[in-house]
Amino acid sequence: MRDDLQLLIISSPSGAGKTTLTRRLLSAFPDFIFSVSHTTRAPRKGETDGSDYHFVAREEFVRLRDEGAFLEWAEVHGNLYGTSLAELDRARSLGKRGILFDIDYQGARQIKAKLPSVTAVFILPPSLRELERRLRSRGSDDDETIARRLAKAKAEIEHYGFFDYVVVNDDLDRATADLHGIVRAERCRRTQRALEAEALLRE
Repeated sequence: MRDDLQLLIISSPSGAGKTTLTRRLLSAFPDFIFSVSHTTRAPRKGETDGSDYHFVAREEFVRLRDEGAFLEWAEVHGNLYGTSLAELDRARSLGKRGILFDIDYQGARQIKAKLPSVTAVFILPPSLRELERRLRSRGSDDDETIARRLAKAKAEIEHYGFFDYVVVNDDLDRATADLHGIVRAERCRRTQRALEAEALLRE
């Protein structure tokens, strides 16, 4: 795999602010592209094929999976989800410098195993109490669902040690600055600057 594309994974428990931070990063770094996943679930109201997800039939997903088309895949609540290798080609064809994957820790492990150069970032809430407050403020879940989400959040946080960086989203602007700093720092790695250095040596 060529190292010309910056690969960034962002994971977090539900309610930690990942979606907002992702949107801010894509706005600050227009040379990044968002990886659009495949899924077998039906589109929800307002979702667009090719933008929110690539919506495919289960038979098509299984065919792609068996052909090795996915960097990672999983079955969640009876629906299949996967990240296609073709997303990397799409990023390059559009002249992008980086691609952002919004996936959970299980998907992150699968991608990291295939693409060791990927940078994995985990977003933490400042506390479980604050996470609960954020979930309740949405007004869309009952007590049982919130309790289930909190239990899942604790299970996901247990895997923070797998990630290269951990950002605590206790202040949105500070967390945004931390995330942007990670992107800039990774772009200064020796492997990313090798071409510039070698060009200077040839002068």
